[in-house]
Amino acid sequence: MKREYHKWYSPALQREMELLVFGEGGEPILFFPTRTAHFYDYEDWLVIDALSRKIESRKIQVYCLDSIDKESFYARNVPPPDRILRHLQYEQYLLREVVPLVKQKNPSPTLVAAGCSLGAYHAANLAFKYPSLFHKVVGLSGRYDLTTSMPHFEDLFEGYRDENIYYNMPGQFIPNLYDEHLIRLLKSQEIIFVVGEHDVFLDNNQALSNALWSKGVWNALHLWDGESHKPRYWRHMVQLYL
Repeated sequence: MKREYHKWYSPALQREMELLVFGEGGEPILFFPTRTAHFYDYEDWLVIDALSRKIESRKIQVYCLDSIDKESFYARNVPPPDRILRHLQYEQYLLREVVPLVKQKNPSPTLVAAGCSLGAYHAANLAFKYPSLFHKVVGLSGRYDLTTSMPHFEDLFEGYRDENIYYNMPGQFIPNLYDEHLIRLLKSQEIIFVVGEHDVFLDNNQALSNALWSKGVWNALHLWDGESHKPRYWRHMVQLYL
């Protein structure tokens, strides 16, 4: 399996960023890491190994991205409005630096956004905000409204709300989306959510799935036994849904 390491200084983030690319062709996938995790974790957790057959046969090409969650959502020493602004800088890094790299390396007209846990949030949020860029979204064990409090997971903005937060929470902006052009683009996407039936994020997944259906947007919500919120489950999920 071909493996490439990339590192450069990001103008959007004003810091160095790293990523790994697995494969030489096929459908490109932006694979977002879990909460505060890194670009190498899916490789270490053997999730990439679980995809090796698809990668080696050039069905998919996987771009394992790094996160800056500790500088944005989990930066407790930073005021909430600045946390979401830092996240928006990360979004610009993705749009202006990562997506062009993918286009340069891979001529495929399609692009997939995928991730596990908080990575699923990143994938869905980006793909739903920019549906013309992505034809498929896969969220595994995701939480799609980071302002909701639930067992072991708190409101990441401590009660603070503003427009930037609202428009970066799919669980909030999708129910209130009435732009026909955007809805038409969302209808062209293949949207897949996977979550354990005992996962604390189950209600969050069901609410977003229902909100999409209320707009006439097709999506699949697959429930797995138990919590299913660990790498050993994701290794099986990626083989089925990516």
